[in-house]
Amino acid sequence: MTDLDYFQHLKEKVLLKYQEQYPFFQGNWKSFSAQDIQNLIGLIEVQCKQSISEKWIYTHLKPESNSKVPRKDMLNILSEFVGYSGWDEFIFEDKTPAVATKLPSETKSYKKGIVLFGLIVVVGITGFIVYNQTKKTGSQTIQLHNEFTDEKVNSEEVKVFQVEDSISKELEVKEGKVEVSSTSGKGSQLIIKSPYYKPKTISIIPNASPSEPIQRVALKPDDYAMMIKAFMVSDIKDWQTRKEQLNQILSDNLEVIVMLKDDLGAEFFNKKEFSQLLVVPSESVKKMKIVEIKNDGANKIQFLRIKQE
Repeated sequence: MTDLDYFQHLKEKVLLKYQEQYPFFQGNWKSFSAQDIQNLIGLIEVQCKQSISEKWIYTHLKPESNSKVPRKDMLNILSEFVGYSGWDEFIFEDKTPAVATKLPSETKSYKKGIVLFGLIVVVGITGFIVYNQTKKTGSQTIQLHNEFTDEKVNSEEVKVFQVEDSISKELEVKEGKVEVSSTSGKGSQLIIKSPYYKPKTISIIPNASPSEPIQRVALKPDDYAMMIKAFMVSDIKDWQTRKEQLNQILSDNLEVIVMLKDDLGAEFFNKKEFSQLLVVPSESVKKMKIVEIKNDGANKIQFLRIKQE
């Protein structure tokens, strides 16, 4: 097998790993939607403490076939995501054929019965433990608000992930609030991400009795992201001033990906092209929403991912 064959196999394993967390997804990379990509990026960040861009996924994972193998550092991240120490171990394990041992039918039946009985016992004990711990832990309400304005955050502008026993799940955000419950009794962590606010991680203690029924968590706004958001939705008053401000906050190497509606693909813009869109925003621009933002070493915006609504 070639490295491309191993990479194709790795892509299959990534999909299977993704389906463990999102079992309702039963498609392939071709049907992998923009929301699926966001979910996968979140899982990789939580499990591997590494990040993969949406553009990279579109370039290397979405195609049915690849002409070349990606960089090894990215292969290491994906290999770690599916349970290996890195790309080298993945290839080594993939080369090792599984050894099948033939057993008499009676022995197979006996072992199958033992395994089935063991599974029944384990499931019963696990269910009992989870039931009792669930009764004890209860839930907590977390209110997310803007650190500077003290206003509650827009629910559509934040994503909250609860990490418990190395398993990550996304929580629903309503009116800037999330309901958090713990069943392990060990506590968990909330990872809060937003293109408009600085990322934040907080610890949730089970059986905690907060002094207030609703725990308030302040999120620090990302000033540049807020400026871009304002430019998108506001009417133009002084286009020259806006042009100068954009030049100050946007990197010369800016890369913008605009995800089209209904999974119709994406459009790419550089600094000049994107600035022209925002100087005199159209109705379509006013319906766009920032999904991801990254800054360079000079703290200028270097990458933007935007969803068209």
